[in-house]
Amino acid sequence: MSGALPDLTPFFSRYESIAREADALFERVRSLHPEQVLCRERCSSCCHALFDLSLVEALYLNARFRERFPEGEERGRILEEADRADRAIARIKHRIYKESKAGRDSNELLAEAAALTVRCPLLSGEDLCLLYDVRPVTCRIYGVPTAIGGTAHTCGKTGFEPGKPYPTVALDKMQFRLSSLSVELAEAIGTAYKELASMYVPVSSALLTTYDASYLGVGGVAPEKDG
Repeated sequence: MSGALPDLTPFFSRYESIAREADALFERVRSLHPEQVLCRERCSSCCHALFDLSLVEALYLNARFRERFPEGEERGRILEEADRADRAIARIKHRIYKESKAGRDSNELLAEAAALTVRCPLLSGEDLCLLYDVRPVTCRIYGVPTAIGGTAHTCGKTGFEPGKPYPTVALDKMQFRLSSLSVELAEAIGTAYKELASMYVPVSSALLTTYDASYLGVGGVAPEKDG
């Protein structure tokens, strides 16, 4: 069974507020260190980074993509690129999972994964984001120092020098807010899938997925039984 998507406008509005905060944080750091923040149009380093989206962000990006590209050749091209990227990311995640189960150090694997790249399907042939105004939060703060779990991260193309103190965006705190908003969304729509809010997907999967009532487990859709 499939059906119309529930009205997610209130959650999308709250998500957009978080995105604006991310923009403000980026601009604050850039105003303090203009010579170190080297983000420029057609610099697509961040468009090859591997990261996943929370439920609310995946739903938001999917909705905006469908509004902007409801049909046509460009939509088909983007989805073809999304399919290729999704397959590449799946292979990377599978390999990392296997090596983790085999006993490799998790920090070593994470560092290795951070160095891997896959081209974003929303990146045009001119190295411009096709949905720049609604890009994910991670994309919005890429290029300034961030911290995840107390570990600092900075784009390799910036002018920030290792070991020096700089204003740092607590990315994990922002991701926690997105996660909490996803939990609220899942509860509000009455999903039958208890793990829905904890699902994280790459941009490619967010574009390819049909987020209808069946997928979200609403409107009388029963969850699948284990086994």
